[in-house]
Amino acid sequence: MWDYEILKLFWWVAVGLLLIGFVITDGMDMGAAMLMPLVSRSDSERRVVINTLAPHWDGNQVWLVTAIGAVFAVWPVVYGAVFSSFYFAMLTILFSLFFRPLGFDYRSKLENTQWRGWWDRGIVAGSLIPTAFFGLIFGNLLQGVPLEVDQFMRASYAGSYLGLFNPFALLCAALSVVMVMLHGGTWLVARADEAVAARSARLVQPLGLLTLGLFALGGLWVWLSGMGYSIDQMGDTASALKLLDKQVGPGSWLDVYAREPLTLLAPLSVVVGVLAAMVLSARRKGGAAFTASSVGVGGVVATAGISMFPFIVPSSRMSEASLTLWDSVSSELTLSIVTVAGLVMVPTIILYTTWCYVKMWRRVNVAHIEQDGHSLY
Repeated sequence: MWDYEILKLFWWVAVGLLLIGFVITDGMDMGAAMLMPLVSRSDSERRVVINTLAPHWDGNQVWLVTAIGAVFAVWPVVYGAVFSSFYFAMLTILFSLFFRPLGFDYRSKLENTQWRGWWDRGIVAGSLIPTAFFGLIFGNLLQGVPLEVDQFMRASYAGSYLGLFNPFALLCAALSVVMVMLHGGTWLVARADEAVAARSARLVQPLGLLTLGLFALGGLWVWLSGMGYSIDQMGDTASALKLLDKQVGPGSWLDVYAREPLTLLAPLSVVVGVLAAMVLSARRKGGAAFTASSVGVGGVVATAGISMFPFIVPSSRMSEASLTLWDSVSSELTLSIVTVAGLVMVPTIILYTTWCYVKMWRRVNVAHIEQDGHSLY
């Protein structure tokens, strides 16, 4: 098998790809659900939106479950630190996600306008709140989390729940919501009834501009504030390292783009992907627009990960306690075992996800809903 250093790098890339897969797939259905009140004019059209998501929405969350499982196995210290630091934020995400399956399953049980209206609001809330909080968490990670490590190498969080709601994190939350709505809009252009698709195509244009504007504003904020950290000294990355066996100093997350020009492909993919999604949506080429949007939203996640490399959870309180891919990782034996499992499971997930999307790629229209109303959502 690969040596320890390569295994550490492999799992940094693998977890990043799992998160990108989650944003592309689950981001699509959350974005479409958030757009539902804006692009539908009748109950039948709202059901069109929901039934474009019906074959995929639950399977899309496999990406998130797999990513969390990978973090637990590969970076146990990160798992403990993140889930304790963002405990109430994670609970907020979890409880808001409950509204989605309940809303999808129960809204059409009764032909009552008020009943369906409340479940529609639940579906929107169950999509909006997790999306915003994921952005909020990433915004706090970019700034650094107030972590401390004691003499027993136990990481503890020294911040507060309300402290998560700072201006930069709120900007990241807004970017998360807008880009996911853009992505969901391209999905509806490709899959929804003609009238819903037309309204979605019109909304993609301002959403695309907002995504690019907020992305650029975030980059400018990072640059002007000098946000970031750098490792001044560290032991042999091919060996097992302790958390405090390094020296961390101030730096900028943007330094990597000057050192490694090829990394500029990540933010460039955001610009190209979003602009292409806007143009293709306007031309009503839904499949191509969705592909372009996938490149754009994946590029946002890649940009964040590359900018922070090799940090996973930087500490703003005790810089040496920052968690990196080099020193917060499991043993070489554990990584080797998990890698074998990952090389089987991840391609399997990709294959069956692709098969599902290809097999069920068709437009859902109002006539279809009205003819088969009892067996559909």
